[in-house]
Amino acid sequence: MRRSFRDAIVGFSLVGGVVIFSGLTLWLKGIKLTSKTWSLTASFNDASGLSQGTPVTFRGIQVGSVKKITFGQNNVMAKVSINNPDLILFQPVFAKIQTSSLLGGDAEIALISKGSQIKSLSFSPKKDNCSSELIVCDGDSIEGRELQDISKLTGEINKFLNEAENKEIIEKVVTSIEQFDSTQANLDELIQLSKLELKKTRPIIKDLKKSVSHINNILGSIDDPEVLKDVKASTASIQSFTAKLDKISDKVDELVNDEDLTNAFKDAAIGIGKLFNDIYK
Repeated sequence: MRRSFRDAIVGFSLVGGVVIFSGLTLWLKGIKLTSKTWSLTASFNDASGLSQGTPVTFRGIQVGSVKKITFGQNNVMAKVSINNPDLILFQPVFAKIQTSSLLGGDAEIALISKGSQIKSLSFSPKKDNCSSELIVCDGDSIEGRELQDISKLTGEINKFLNEAENKEIIEKVVTSIEQFDSTQANLDELIQLSKLELKKTRPIIKDLKKSVSHINNILGSIDDPEVLKDVKASTASIQSFTAKLDKISDKVDELVNDEDLTNAFKDAAIGIGKLFNDIYK
């Protein structure tokens, strides 16, 4: 009886240990066996480094893990289990594969939210009235972005070098260099022509300088008080002469418009004409 009792205690201890160890393992991986979890699907073109159980983080805090990975025709879909029912991811949201350093390390999925926070939000991801236009809801799909590390950078460099070995690319580069040389030659010719034109304009510039000098001299003379006095005197004389001409013109107009004087001139002209006729008969 005592032996059976001891065997039972040992068996229950082993079962308890297994249960505790399994629960601790699931807890460390971010897996909770409760109905409060919800899920989303991230679609990647390249899911290098991902596997079932890969941790999922948001702002550096683990919030879940990868539950399942499926393969499509042109992408890889990772089903993510989120263990925080109150986690709100405001749209737009995308998933990014990243590592602890550029040189490598364990991969993880980081959830990145670019949306603005809505304080008066009245629903959560698991509720029926959840709006996928505002937040990520249970069962939604989001865009995924692949891992960027030193190996991918090296691959891109190798790809560029392989393409550089292609003869067509080299020929295009040579053609571009020849076109550049031709353009440079045309530019040199244009510069030479511009220099010649500048030489032709030098005499014109000299004449302009002389004209400007004469104008400055004239302006300087005008500023002389004696010259200004002579100019004023000449102006006064011209005004007096003009006034006298106006008076003479007024008198001439009166004489021309005098009918008696006009008739007298006509009679005198007729008389002179008759006199010359009598003389030459």
